[in-house]
Amino acid sequence: MSELFDAVDALVASRSPLPPAEERKRLRVAHGLTLDEVAAALKVRRATVSGWESVKRPTEPRGPEREAYARLLRQLAELYPAPATPQEPAAPVPATFTSASVPAGEMPDVPDALIDEVVESLYPTRSRRPGTQEAAPAEARTLSTGEASEAAAVTATENTQTPAPVTAAPAAAPRPARTTRTSPTSRRPGAKKAAPAGAPAGGADPRFENGPLAVVDVEDGKVLAYCTGGLVLDVPAKSIPSLVDWTLREAKLGQPKLAGPGKDADPLLVLTEAALERYGLPITLTEEEKHAGRIPEGHKVIKQLARAEWKLTKRGFGPWARIYRPATGSERACVQLCIPSWNALDTRHWGEAGQLPPAELARVLGVYASRVMTPRGSTAVTGLELMTALHPPTRASQPDADGKRHSEHNPGSLGKDAIDPMNWPPCEVPDGHPVLKDLPRFHVRGPGEKLFEEAYDWARPMTDAECTLRHLVGIDVNMAFAAGANGLNVGLGEATHVKNPAFDPKLPGSWLVDLSRVDLSKVKVGKEWVELDGSLLPSPFTPKGERPEGPAWYATPTVAYAQELGYEVRPIEAWVRYENGRYLDGWYNRLRDAYLATMADLGVDADLAPADFLAAMDGYKERDPDLAIVVSAIKATVKGGLGKLRERPRGEGWRPGEPWRALSRPTWRPDIRAAVISRTRINLHRKIVKHAAFTGQYPVAILSDCVVYAADGTSPLDFLPYREGKPLPGGFKLGINPGLVKHEGTQTVLWGEEVRDRFNAPELNLARYIKDGTVTDVDNGE
Repeated sequence: MSELFDAVDALVASRSPLPPAEERKRLRVAHGLTLDEVAAALKVRRATVSGWESVKRPTEPRGPEREAYARLLRQLAELYPAPATPQEPAAPVPATFTSASVPAGEMPDVPDALIDEVVESLYPTRSRRPGTQEAAPAEARTLSTGEASEAAAVTATENTQTPAPVTAAPAAAPRPARTTRTSPTSRRPGAKKAAPAGAPAGGADPRFENGPLAVVDVEDGKVLAYCTGGLVLDVPAKSIPSLVDWTLREAKLGQPKLAGPGKDADPLLVLTEAALERYGLPITLTEEEKHAGRIPEGHKVIKQLARAEWKLTKRGFGPWARIYRPATGSERACVQLCIPSWNALDTRHWGEAGQLPPAELARVLGVYASRVMTPRGSTAVTGLELMTALHPPTRASQPDADGKRHSEHNPGSLGKDAIDPMNWPPCEVPDGHPVLKDLPRFHVRGPGEKLFEEAYDWARPMTDAECTLRHLVGIDVNMAFAAGANGLNVGLGEATHVKNPAFDPKLPGSWLVDLSRVDLSKVKVGKEWVELDGSLLPSPFTPKGERPEGPAWYATPTVAYAQELGYEVRPIEAWVRYENGRYLDGWYNRLRDAYLATMADLGVDADLAPADFLAAMDGYKERDPDLAIVVSAIKATVKGGLGKLRERPRGEGWRPGEPWRALSRPTWRPDIRAAVISRTRINLHRKIVKHAAFTGQYPVAILSDCVVYAADGTSPLDFLPYREGKPLPGGFKLGINPGLVKHEGTQTVLWGEEVRDRFNAPELNLARYIKDGTVTDVDNGE
């Protein structure tokens, strides 16, 4: 009978009654609990708890979670009964009571209810979007512009009072949440300090006290701006021109400059579909508008902006519109719009960010802005803009004889003027560039005419010995291209052509040299010569891993590696840049710090032991899906920013031999991109060679920053040589820092052989599919 009773009890528990969604949220907030704390206790996701509290579309817990959740709510309901009737307005506080009249560290014995009533009488409650998640431990409030600072003073006063203990609970609990407003930086009594991921990004600068951006939404007829840190502002603007004006005059949005001579970041407004409808903009773009990347010039909103004397940049009113007036002196008047439903947030890099509720989207973009920079467009555009923000092209000069300062070149930057297209080395530019206009039509440039530094795409058939092993294990280099940029010396100015130069590994440039003599069967590793099976190794000098057949153009890191392997190099000619520097160091440091901080928030720290690191990486995205989006965007910022250094023509009626828009940027620098990719590929090859020399193991496939080895076990620890927790010096090391490796995926050797047989491709690149084992089409290498 006991089994039947247990089944009956489980059936009853599966239908445990729950209060309405509004009451669930009230009880949680009353006890000072965050969504994260409840989710952790019930072992569910933060978004799951938020769905249970959603007023519009509440979800219902099931199974054991429902019983536990019902138990939690019953206990909270005993501590915080629902008020029977609304409180009557209280009399104003006597004018003689001020915080200045109280000695430091003390408070008069004023009842909590009186404080509640006074603050409520000062700031009557406004509507707030129901069902959204908080971005900070404190309950988000709606503030009209100008109330924030006054509310902050009130809250700072009330938060100094010790909360009264609740006798029914085993320990003192925070006071029930009030209906008053709090400033975005205030916290409830007894709460832990907010995590960096939820902190406002505006910092201490009073001009930007509400953060770098806001998500504008409409709820119950009211326009609300969801800022970082949980702050919500009322928006009085009735049109796009007035919205821009309100943003610049009252919203206190923006971000301080990242470098001394730089410029502050313009405020960013993200418009939801409801906001688009409210302000007369289409919710989605037509196919024609998508192709053009903007709405037509004759649209009524653009006419409104023109009448108000606002201007648009050349890109027009598209997914990332910039609305401005010409700067007067040091004052800038510019607001950027981000429109997710127009595909501003590419799902390849931002995942489902565009579908998040306003408060969550503000959190995601706010974390990215505080750690990287306020988005200026796609992740690629932002990556490029970050380089300029950290190295502004100009600075103020020293005062002249009249005491005036002038704009001058900022040393270490790329300057304000682009390199003349006709001054580019022919070997460094892509096909169709103006400097190549005299080449015969359909001419295909070979290695002796074109610098071709790209990431690896190499694979080989497995040996008989490897086929006896059980698994294929893929490891992936963290932030590989960022690590390749770290400490790299790159050219800052134009190149100089040199015949028969002596190679200088410290001089950035492109070198025409014959490296076909380098034999990987015998190379130097450190200071010692070692013998390897060169047939099982890719060449470090070509992306496909093929041995070069004669002279070819290479970036400095590639030629320097040939010297490192013990071989003499004699360049035939070169384009070198005598003006050079470590331009990308600051860019690397900021992106590295952003990546490590966000991964730490997800439970993956930089100092974990190898086994602990692998365990922490398992399912890290599920711990906070919003922050996982930020990690993806940071990675895309690295790759996209480097890709933008050699941006190709993008339609606009371009024809081969004609200049295209990107050539007018000082940051159009294919030589820098080539140097970073060269160094990244060489860094990977160096580790592969050291691993082979020490273990006798060789890679089966390489794709960009992913390397696949055959092993007996399923873990990287089954083939990486760790001794007493220490890795092979100069080899692969598990960890989250850029340049270290993580587990990419494991498949069986039988899977690899079956896939290659199925497509009749003995050299199919298994690194492309090692993550989940899904092969969708024949790998043609393109």
